[in-house]
Amino acid sequence: MVGLFSIMGHEKCESYLIFSGEAALGDNFRTFLYFLGLAYCFLGLSAITARFFKSMENVVKHTRKVVEIDPVTQTEVVRHEKVWNYTIADISLLAFGTSFPQISLATIDAIRNVGNLYAGGLGPGTLVGSAAFDLFPIHAVCVVVPKAGELKKIADIGVWLVELFWSYWAYIWLYIILKVWTPDVVTLWEALLTVLQYGLLLTHAYAQDKRWPYISLPIERDERPEEWVPEESPYFIRESLDKIDFSETSPMSEEHGETVDIFSIHSVNPTDQKYERVRQIDDNVAQISDKAKEMMTEDVHLLKIWRQQFVDALTLESLETKKLKNSYLRMGRILWQSLLLPWRFLFAFVPPCHIAHGWISFICSLLFISGIAYIVTRITDLISCVTGINAYVIAFTALASGTSWPDLVASKIAAERQITADSAIANITCSNSVNIYVGIGVPWLIDTLYNFIAYREPLRIQDAGGLSFSLLVFFSTSVGCISVLVLRRLIFGAELGGPRIWAWITCVYFMLLWIIFVVLSSLKVSGFI
Repeated sequence: MVGLFSIMGHEKCESYLIFSGEAALGDNFRTFLYFLGLAYCFLGLSAITARFFKSMENVVKHTRKVVEIDPVTQTEVVRHEKVWNYTIADISLLAFGTSFPQISLATIDAIRNVGNLYAGGLGPGTLVGSAAFDLFPIHAVCVVVPKAGELKKIADIGVWLVELFWSYWAYIWLYIILKVWTPDVVTLWEALLTVLQYGLLLTHAYAQDKRWPYISLPIERDERPEEWVPEESPYFIRESLDKIDFSETSPMSEEHGETVDIFSIHSVNPTDQKYERVRQIDDNVAQISDKAKEMMTEDVHLLKIWRQQFVDALTLESLETKKLKNSYLRMGRILWQSLLLPWRFLFAFVPPCHIAHGWISFICSLLFISGIAYIVTRITDLISCVTGINAYVIAFTALASGTSWPDLVASKIAAERQITADSAIANITCSNSVNIYVGIGVPWLIDTLYNFIAYREPLRIQDAGGLSFSLLVFFSTSVGCISVLVLRRLIFGAELGGPRIWAWITCVYFMLLWIIFVVLSSLKVSGFI
């Protein structure tokens, strides 16, 4: 029986990450350093996700000009329609992009494993553990993100039901492959069918969105906003504040008809009584937003914009930090920015997100995510080597949580900034589907194709029993999660937000479900049950 820890008696790990002298360090010290490095990589994933999400917004906002002839007046009618469909954008750009760390990790693990008759353990374990993290902790965060009393519901419940069906079917399909159809092995055709089902998910969801007859569910959608995100995001406004000339004048009030220097709002004790203390700069969001739009149209020089990214990355004290009155909080914020400075400087090389409708920034962000995922696989191998912890246990816990951090950030941003809950919840359900159809399907397709050509043999799964058990636990606990979302819809009229006390109770309940999944799966893989 292999336990969670088998440090006593395991061979000394001679592998290293940077230099060979690491092997001379004590195992406990090496374990601490590697876990510290793993955590720092997860911080990098979180930082690049913010840039990825912003570039994705620009991609989704892209419109095209459509010229039509009015049949009555025979005149040209020009309108602008969005290139991307709501639903397809959620499933392909949002879900695929935020799942890219897990997909990259699993693909890298598969490429390293090419030629081996047995599949690697990091990829499948991470993806199943990531599904649990997506469903439970991310739902827990999104439920409490809206302001007290604010309700955010799914506008298109039909599309969500389609996405939920394919999410559940993904894990049923995986169990069929591992334990029913060809137990403990994966064939080339099974891997190919797994990947192709991602295309079926896209087609079915699009058909539901367009209400195709005979295919879609007869469920009407609620009214949803024209824009995928609000016209000006808070992130963009905060980014623009540092560039706005505050010396311009702004009307103090309509009844006085006077203008004052807006710079006076920074004065705590104004000497002139006609100056009024403004509560927060946020009260002038509309004006700042208009000024920001003007700046974006005027400042079109690529090098200037790109240079500003490096200036922002190396700036430790932002406008928000300067406004903090508590010196300890201010110092803590500066220390935190100092910790993130290497990542911020590195990601400043990503081109500005408004170039080419955000596509260049989108692709570069994914490349950086892949690079961090490779480092994560190397560190994980070393942790398993040094401690003797089962690789599947690390995958279910540390790797699943860390690589799912972009999912958490993206869903949290969507829950905060969007009027409905569609994208926040769709990101969760669709990410789980993408994890199986692409994250497991593509790596298995690589290995099974090589084994078929080289050996005429299928791909064997070394710990299929533990993986199958985790799927059953996940399926059981997920029913409890979805049931609560349905109850919240029936009682409060929305899945996210609502009365603060019930939002926090739901949050705690979802976290307990995740703990149950992690504990039971780890005990099974480690041989305790």
